[in-house]
Amino acid sequence: MVMHVQEQSRKFMKPSIPTPKSLRRLKIGFIDEFAPIMNVNVVLFFSDSMPYSASQLETSLQKALTRFNPLAGRYDKENHIVDCNDQGAEFIRAKASIKLQDLLDKNNKVKLVDELIRSRGGATDLVTDPILSIQVTTFVCGGVALGISISHRIADASTLSTFLIEWASISREEKEVEFHNGPGFISSSLFPALGIAPLELGIPTMIYEDGMSPNVTLKLSFNNRVISRLKENAILNGGIGSPKWSKVQLVTSVILKGLIGVDREIYGYPRDCTLLQPINLRGKTASVIRKDSCGNIWGILHTEFKTADTIQELAEVLRDSIKNEVKNYSKVHLDTEEGETMVLNSFAQMADISPKTNLIWITSWCHFPFYEADFGFGKPVWANGGSIGVRNLAYLMDDVEGNGVEAYVGLESKDIPSFEEALDIKALLA
Repeated sequence: MVMHVQEQSRKFMKPSIPTPKSLRRLKIGFIDEFAPIMNVNVVLFFSDSMPYSASQLETSLQKALTRFNPLAGRYDKENHIVDCNDQGAEFIRAKASIKLQDLLDKNNKVKLVDELIRSRGGATDLVTDPILSIQVTTFVCGGVALGISISHRIADASTLSTFLIEWASISREEKEVEFHNGPGFISSSLFPALGIAPLELGIPTMIYEDGMSPNVTLKLSFNNRVISRLKENAILNGGIGSPKWSKVQLVTSVILKGLIGVDREIYGYPRDCTLLQPINLRGKTASVIRKDSCGNIWGILHTEFKTADTIQELAEVLRDSIKNEVKNYSKVHLDTEEGETMVLNSFAQMADISPKTNLIWITSWCHFPFYEADFGFGKPVWANGGSIGVRNLAYLMDDVEGNGVEAYVGLESKDIPSFEEALDIKALLA
């Protein structure tokens, strides 16, 4: 299926109340410095059951930017700050050539989602780059896609979801907006900048490939029935008294098994595997950090796998690793030297990973309330982050019902058969 998206207008939306000079400079922290040079993206799809108002979105966005004023600024790479100069967030209106249902019914639709996001990966950190870009695309016969893209330089997925929920609430006119009454960008206060690039510490950086990459994004849908069966099988294989696994741990283990199978097929023997997972630090430490705090507030969980072969074995190793990491973080205050060091070491340890190791990244956006973003024309019928330009990387999101998981896996086209064979994919998702 071919989808053409035609841009109709483009403008820059400024905060409804100008940012005071005293708040013009937002320092970045060391997690911001280490964040991948890319954007955090999501597209929310809304059905045609209720009419939407573009002017309503624009007006409410201006009010929301008053509470999230750094998103209307520009990143100053030389001085390691965000200049909150109110140059504005990019706002684009566009039209798609197909019906929304045509896209929702399309099995291989992830690549099409990219056309509904203004900025894909590869942020350049130029002072001219908008930190926030929004694209509102209408479909034939109704339906709307709201594509949001925020620079990872100052925001993570939690920040993205917080902004969306706040903006949606303002759009429904449920909140009175006052300047500087919103969530704070606190990353630099917890993790002061080091003024050095990751490569100077020997930390590898993630490079987002462009559209010419041979990588494809494979979507796997784990509905509530499949999740329940995975849990039953894991408990059965573990014997009486086996602990319960979360849906994220089980699906992560499934993806791991497939990617380990691909690696074994490529090299001809089983290599040691290290899984890297960004871990949201809000609510996990002795420090009281508000759930709606903004910025990059995450560390990296390292889990090593040497002999685990089955999904249940992988899930056991993963569960223990997560349990220990959360326990360690619960004892420290992030605004102390001990807390800063613990987070910094989670990044620095990447420099010690052998190049002979099978390195896999999996991030979970499950439980972020993307499906609660009601702008006054209903809740989303689908939320998606677009395709992946990096192999051996996957992200997980809730499905629309909330009990299942949609997994998106970055693979080279030639490796898809090996991935599916390692999982017996038809039997797994039957």
